[in-house]
Amino acid sequence: MAGCGSALCGCCPRCCGERESRTPEELTILGETHEEEDEILPRKDYESLDYDRCINDPYLEVLESMDNKKARRYEAVKWVMVFAIGVCTGLVGLFVDFFVQLFTQLKFQIVQNSVEECTEKGCLALSLLELLGFNLTFVFLASLLVLIQPVAAGSGIPEIKCYLNGVKVPGVVRLRTVVCKAMGVLFSVAGGLFVGKEGPMIHSGAVVGAGLPQFQSISLRKIQFNFPYFRSDRDKRDFVSAGAAAGVAAAFGAPIGGTLFSLEEGSSFWNQGLTWKVLFCSMAATFTLNFFRSGIQFGSWGSFQLPGLLNFGEFKCSESDKKCHLWTAVDLGFFILMGIVGGLLGATFNCLNKRLAKYRMRNVHPKPKLVRVLESLLVALTTTVVVFVASMVLGECRQLSSTSHSGNGTLSLQSMSEDVNSSIKTFFCPNETYNDMATLFFNPQESAILQLFHQDGTFSPVTLSLFFLLYFLLSCWTYGISVPSGLFVPSLLCGAAFGRLVANLLKSYIGLDHIYSGTFALIGAAAFLGGVVRMTISLTVILIESTNEITYGLPIMITLMVAKWTGDFFNKGIYDIHVNLRGVPLLEWETEVEMDKLRASDIMEPNLTYVYPHTRIQSLVSILRTTVHHAFPVVTENRGNEREFMKGNQLISNNIKFKKSSILTRAGEQRKRSQSMKSYPSSELRNMCDEHITTEEPPEKEDLLQQMLERRYTPYPNLYPDQSPSEEWTMEERFRPLTFHGMILRSQLVTLLVRGVCYSESQSSASQPRLSHAEMLEDYPRYPDIHDLDLTLLNPRMIVDVTPYMNPSPFAVSPNTHVSQVFNLFRTMGLRHLPVVNAVGEIVGIITRHNLTHEFLQARLRQHYQTI
Repeated sequence: MAGCGSALCGCCPRCCGERESRTPEELTILGETHEEEDEILPRKDYESLDYDRCINDPYLEVLESMDNKKARRYEAVKWVMVFAIGVCTGLVGLFVDFFVQLFTQLKFQIVQNSVEECTEKGCLALSLLELLGFNLTFVFLASLLVLIQPVAAGSGIPEIKCYLNGVKVPGVVRLRTVVCKAMGVLFSVAGGLFVGKEGPMIHSGAVVGAGLPQFQSISLRKIQFNFPYFRSDRDKRDFVSAGAAAGVAAAFGAPIGGTLFSLEEGSSFWNQGLTWKVLFCSMAATFTLNFFRSGIQFGSWGSFQLPGLLNFGEFKCSESDKKCHLWTAVDLGFFILMGIVGGLLGATFNCLNKRLAKYRMRNVHPKPKLVRVLESLLVALTTTVVVFVASMVLGECRQLSSTSHSGNGTLSLQSMSEDVNSSIKTFFCPNETYNDMATLFFNPQESAILQLFHQDGTFSPVTLSLFFLLYFLLSCWTYGISVPSGLFVPSLLCGAAFGRLVANLLKSYIGLDHIYSGTFALIGAAAFLGGVVRMTISLTVILIESTNEITYGLPIMITLMVAKWTGDFFNKGIYDIHVNLRGVPLLEWETEVEMDKLRASDIMEPNLTYVYPHTRIQSLVSILRTTVHHAFPVVTENRGNEREFMKGNQLISNNIKFKKSSILTRAGEQRKRSQSMKSYPSSELRNMCDEHITTEEPPEKEDLLQQMLERRYTPYPNLYPDQSPSEEWTMEERFRPLTFHGMILRSQLVTLLVRGVCYSESQSSASQPRLSHAEMLEDYPRYPDIHDLDLTLLNPRMIVDVTPYMNPSPFAVSPNTHVSQVFNLFRTMGLRHLPVVNAVGEIVGIITRHNLTHEFLQARLRQHYQTI
């Protein structure tokens, strides 16, 4: 974005010169790359969600008709939808888990048999080719699914985090996305990539939450139900919160952790009722998945033995070891040090992955899509070769404390669970020993985690070091390629190897024989995962629920806090980094203290595009076609009382002076409007106007568009021509104060035009047709576009009364409001537009999400210091 090839300066050298001469503040506002820091600034093309209710006349009619019985019915339907979202999310998790196990077991069984045969015959290259054939095929299919729906790549957590923060990410909650995500992630995991299936479950649950209550789909247009409920961004976003929490609950068997994840990482607006619904949805997902997995795997339907896709097993000391404790107070010191190291390792991981992501953005993404597929295949090829060679060459044969043969090259320990027993690999090792590297690499990731947590045998420090290094580098390279991929499980496995290495070193070189290796593996996993994702509350509860051991609460919490504080000293969490790389205007929890030196008047947008309560159709069409704004203030001009205000209260007088200080800005807005009319597709409007004038007023032969262009200061004439400014008016008279009456959305204006809601000059506004609340929301979530509107069906001289459909009581702030107050109001109430209104009810500016991003506030703060 920083070069002359960008969309903003690719037209000519002159434009490039202007680009190079722009100030950092202008670059911030435009959303371009800051060349010195090479940072991608928030883009202006991301829309916000309309979380705030529009309290207009149609909505009030619904409230008046709502009695207690209807309210209870509406609430009951919402609870049913929440339960259905949880059940469907659990079924998606069941689908992914079943086929991942099927494909993985098939692959490893065939390759393992080949390795055993080729060990004697000397044909290990053939075994490697078989493994490559499986992995490359699976990864190729995963990449093809991402080509169908690009937003299905990655874990999806950054996109869902943006959505819950109030940003509309295109295609993130479509049915096609969840299909490509669910099918793609099973191929990615089965293809041997160092990715997890748990992260994409969060995205899948969110998509289910967004789509199921709508009872319609863009991908399946024939599926349409007349379901009038939940037709708003507010309800949809609440259901997405529930679906994301259900995804966490299904992945880790942690319904409380899922609820806290949705609260901590996503939603900016929360209440008690939403908490209950999200928790209920998480419980439904957990027990749905548990019911089916327990029945399929153990044949014991209703036993509920497998709560999530990832289960850490039971941490328990051997009964023969009376001195063993899961952890002691002395171990807390080691846990804190491990948290520091985990934070450093996480910061390193994030830094390397950020550089890789920037490289992909510059060198891979601009090229044909086939290049992304080739990159995924290259990563799969490298990973497969590393896994095979490391398992065959770098492993050591380790002695088991108590062994029994189970056949097929696999040993089992009586003191371990069946999963741990069946995953011990004996490649090239004699009886009663096992290959420690092959046991970690030549198994599904979940099995390797269980080995590190619960294996009574030992892993060589050299093996653990090499495994950690290889897994660290390959998982860092893998996250970000064009396949659905999660990061939770690779981070847990990498951290578990680090923790197990620490335990081995403490036992071997310090002589701490009493420590429990599984505890250190768990703390290492928490430290590394916390250093990468920087989650605290929700991750603590998720890990506690996954271990089913409340005594681990304190060490896990302390480790995660230390890891987060250490990592935050260097960079942000991995999800926040990828959000910033996409240029999404994400709002943090609060602003910096220094930002309170700014006021609302310092950050607002003073160039207003407004409509009058009664506006001609030609004016509305022109406004909608020549601007990209999604909301417009409804105003009337304030004439005849300015001198009285000036003579009256001093505060009011100051507000009038403040309004006059923006006269030049308003003049520029008027000139911009008049210039935009020249590029307007005038042939349509001229032909339309000529047709209507010919039929309605043949004698006059007027061209309305020509009149509008000749009146350069009033390209949008209001209802009464005698009130239009005359050429003799002074600048001060021309830009009189605008009394603020409310806000109306672009979607509402387009809906009014499409449905012909208007009246003629010879009639009163009472004759205008009225739309119900359901009719206003019928086209949700994809309203018609103004450029698709057939102008021949509209009479440009007709008038639209927008007052019944505008929001007459939106949240508003004073120009002197501190930025911290503006930020808290905007974020906590989930606003999209925040008008700035002075003491006498005149609108002087408007604040949107882009005016509250950290980069924009930093730029305005620099301007503030320059003017002092």
